[in-house]
Amino acid sequence: MRLSDLKVGQKGIIDLVDLDGSIKRRLLDLGFVPGTEIKSVRKSPAGSPIVFELRDTLIALRKKEAYQIFVETK
Repeated sequence: MRLSDLKVGQKGIIDLVDLDGSIKRRLLDLGFVPGTEIKSVRKSPAGSPIVFELRDTLIALRKKEAYQIFVETK
């Protein structure tokens, strides 16, 4: 399942970050690594950005980046 498809309040485990370059490096530095639990917290009315909770931190991602991160749902 794609990270952008998680419903608000739903949790998942990061499986794959399918991005390239500096965006991938930045997300990995922020903790978006395989095996990490992530929770969808809030979505804007337009659907982008989406707020996620990851390692006790809230991080907002654009939908296009969240679409390229794959998670396994709990």
